[in-house]
Amino acid sequence: MSNRSGLFKLLGLCLLAGVLTAGLLFPVVGAAGVVSNQASDTVESMSSELADEPPPLVTNITDRDGERIATVYDQYRIPIAPDEISDAMKWALISVEDRRFYDHHGVDWKGTLRAAISNTSGGDTQGASTLTQQYVKNYLINVIYRDDPYGQQKAQEVSIARKLKEARVAVQLETKMSKEQILTGYLNMVEFSRQIYGVGAAAKAYFGTTAAELDVAQAALLAGAVNNPAVLDPWNNPEGAKNRRNIVLDTMVDNQKLAREDAERIKKEPLGVLPGGPDKDPANCTGAESGFFCQYVLEYLYEHGMTKDELFTGGYTIRTTLDRKANHEANEAAAAEVDKDEPNVANTLSLVKPGKQRHEVLALAANRDYGPNADKGQTTLGLPYEIINVSGTGSSYKIFTAAATLEQREYGIFDTVPVPGFHASNVFLWGAAHCPTNSQGIRSYCVQNAGDYSGSMSLQDALAQSPNTTFVILEEEVGMGPVVEMAHKLGLRKTMTSSAAGGPVDPDAERLEYSQNQLEFYGPSENNPTGRGVFTLGASPTSGLELANVAATIMSGGVWCPPTPIIEISDRDGNQRPIEEKPCEQVVPEGLADTLAVGMSKDIDEGGTAHAAASNADWSRPMIGKTGTTQHHGSAAFIGATPQVAGAAMVFRPTTPNGGLHDGGPGNVHATDGQFGNMYGGKTPARTWFRAVKPILEGEPVMPLPEPHPEYADIR
Repeated sequence: MSNRSGLFKLLGLCLLAGVLTAGLLFPVVGAAGVVSNQASDTVESMSSELADEPPPLVTNITDRDGERIATVYDQYRIPIAPDEISDAMKWALISVEDRRFYDHHGVDWKGTLRAAISNTSGGDTQGASTLTQQYVKNYLINVIYRDDPYGQQKAQEVSIARKLKEARVAVQLETKMSKEQILTGYLNMVEFSRQIYGVGAAAKAYFGTTAAELDVAQAALLAGAVNNPAVLDPWNNPEGAKNRRNIVLDTMVDNQKLAREDAERIKKEPLGVLPGGPDKDPANCTGAESGFFCQYVLEYLYEHGMTKDELFTGGYTIRTTLDRKANHEANEAAAAEVDKDEPNVANTLSLVKPGKQRHEVLALAANRDYGPNADKGQTTLGLPYEIINVSGTGSSYKIFTAAATLEQREYGIFDTVPVPGFHASNVFLWGAAHCPTNSQGIRSYCVQNAGDYSGSMSLQDALAQSPNTTFVILEEEVGMGPVVEMAHKLGLRKTMTSSAAGGPVDPDAERLEYSQNQLEFYGPSENNPTGRGVFTLGASPTSGLELANVAATIMSGGVWCPPTPIIEISDRDGNQRPIEEKPCEQVVPEGLADTLAVGMSKDIDEGGTAHAAASNADWSRPMIGKTGTTQHHGSAAFIGATPQVAGAAMVFRPTTPNGGLHDGGPGNVHATDGQFGNMYGGKTPARTWFRAVKPILEGEPVMPLPEPHPEYADIR
């Protein structure tokens, strides 16, 4: 460096010191041409924020008993109080960053002048910022401008204006906070390597301990890391981290906080960090056994007014309705029936607790793990709750036809209904080419049964044995409007307002499957006054969670409640954060729901489509049930419930839906190459349901089903 350039640099530093001094006097003598009143207001506002506004914190998601199941965050930070930090940590940081911390009032003029002389005389470059000033800068970077790269750059630029503002805020901050509060605030704010913020999180992630238990060696490593977290990462740069740690130990000796012989002994010790990298909680739902449930919680809260930024920075405790035992059994059952790595086969189970006040979601499970790595059997699709199953759930939709039949008083649950082997309805569209047309040239909807049935049976037996022709005839007599509306009323809310092809409605699409929701597509309309009779055979996209909630509505005396995953939400101060959920509705008369439950009670009896699965599981409790299988056996479902738990199991092809599924028994289920398979709702789905629900209810009382109401029992 030339003498001239050194002189100019020294002069510039002297001018900076003068401006800083003038700035520090500003609160006393007024603006006097130094800075504007607006700037003063900005500084005052910022110092107030520093004193009052907390940094981003981790949000914890717990099960219904308060045990944590997942964390979400932008900054991994575990806040701590002053008395929760070891003295070794405090003195290590003060010694290396601001040894006159307890002597100055926000700006260390002695240190500033010493740094200026050293930096301009060719000696080692020294910083002049106090911990208070560093707290200000870190607050700007990590809180105010955490999502603003330009703001972060401005908060670190080398300029007189920035130094003036930072110094004035530091001085004002020290009038609002004690030294211990500032030191703790800094230690809660500062960034360590790998997006770890604050000494509480660093102690856990680096060493598996707490800030209160940090010893001198650990404290020195952490205190040294704040100088340049990325470069001094102890896993990526152990030598650099060790050298910096040893420098901190020397400063502690110089500051008379550590004996020389102890420092020399510690210098010989290894870094002591956890092997393989830091131990920190995931920042999302990946990896948790309840990953699907966790993701559902987040999406549910977004729909109910919370933003992602609010959730990931607010430090909330979200107590959910998750029953850990139920979720574990559901996951085990789903994976036992279909291997996790089975290509293009999803096996799901959604469980809901019936009730007239709330329908709490107990479990959301799949044979896959939640996560982004498909090679490990992971997926981020919301298999148990989103409308991913576009193939449908087959004859489980006959529930809605039966309910509409009771509602319209066409048949009672014990009345005899027709069961022809073949039926061609002249009022329903979307039929096969071989079906006849009526006098208006409209092709009828033709259907036949999958098995041999007698010419008639009770509606209760029809629900258990599931003849197709019967329920198409019932649609014809009742009308498609009441049938489709019943599906929406009982619980398929998002399902029925999604497109008939799956996904959101596209009003500009040419094909009706994409431009109309399912209520419009399957129900009567101006262009299709009769509706589409295939609806009762369940060929439309369906949410497994909503199907489970249908069973919960039936078991709740006809009271629909939105399936909710939330019990309560507490903010970082313990205050409740309410969310507004839709109120429960009495969607059908209680007598109708009770009678329908009785009508669905024989599916597990001999002759019922779920009898084999129930028998193999040694099932003995009263329950309701209904199986469903789609054309070509490409998907299937089982919906079942007791008074304590309702659920729906589905197996389907999530990525290429066109094709069949082969069931060779538990653990031997796969997608077929051709169009056909041998899957039925009484196979994989029913086995999954019984395998999970039986141990869930172990030890619970055996509760009876409701009694049928005479108004809906025998109508004809």
